[in-house]
Amino acid sequence: MNSDSDLQIAGDLLEVLHLLAPAPEHPSTVAGFAGLARSLAADRAQWAHLVEYDATTRWYHRLRTGPGYEVWLLSWVPGQGSGAHDHGASSGVMTVLQGELTERNDRGSRTLSMGTQYVSVPGQVHEMVNDSLEPAVSLHVYFPGLTEMPLYETSTTAARQDATTS
Repeated sequence: MNSDSDLQIAGDLLEVLHLLAPAPEHPSTVAGFAGLARSLAADRAQWAHLVEYDATTRWYHRLRTGPGYEVWLLSWVPGQGSGAHDHGASSGVMTVLQGELTERNDRGSRTLSMGTQYVSVPGQVHEMVNDSLEPAVSLHVYFPGLTEMPLYETSTTAARQDATTS
């Protein structure tokens, strides 16, 4: 019998799984890191019991590390902010787990509500603030792991100008 293809597979297709490339143990792409963040966000049992709130400073906890990345859990009481900063050579995926945060950068500001994901690239200056009346929690995946977080003036527009002229 001749068809459009001369290739035919005999037997049970499920028996060839050993021929497929194994699924990667750790993510290696932005989409993979975004997926990791979504899966951690969905599994509250992995992070909810760890969250603490500190009125004097932002609270943070390193949740996980892997080859070339790390995952941080942060809490934000009303009024707390990061200050204008970038993440050095690291890219990042942030997911709002609870509440809402406001991101400010040289293009303006926007509110990120629960479930929103935000991707940052190396050198991107921004500021995160809890402008709401309720506490917020966020999950941050940095790749490579975060080694620096330079701070800039409080105005992200000025910070961007300073960063590009320095």
